[in-house]
Amino acid sequence: MTTTTSAETPTPPRVLLTHHLRQLKLPTVLREYEKVAAEAARDGQDHIRYLLRLVELELIDRERRTVERRIRAAHFPAVKSFDTFDFAAIPSLNKPLTLELARCEYVVARDNIIALGNSEPAS
Repeated sequence: MTTTTSAETPTPPRVLLTHHLRQLKLPTVLREYEKVAAEAARDGQDHIRYLLRLVELELIDRERRTVERRIRAAHFPAVKSFDTFDFAAIPSLNKPLTLELARCEYVVARDNIIALGNSEPAS
């Protein structure tokens, strides 16, 4: 779709695509579409897989930004995650089990979880 007026030259497709993606608020698609297109061409992927990858990237990025926004809104004194958790500080804590539970697969499986013990390490 190229737009023109009587005295103008046609608008290049990249300019229109950039405009439309901004209007639709798809910043990740805008940032990644050329790179993903090159990968799809290199790997011989069809247009459906190309679009699927772009949409997946947009969804992943939106989820990441949502989490970041919610963490900022919560005004936590410090942001902590399992990536930075010092398991050595609580040697009795079962690290593999803790990381498995953190994936929350038990929610989907509808399994019950019971956590017993002190909420603070013994001094």
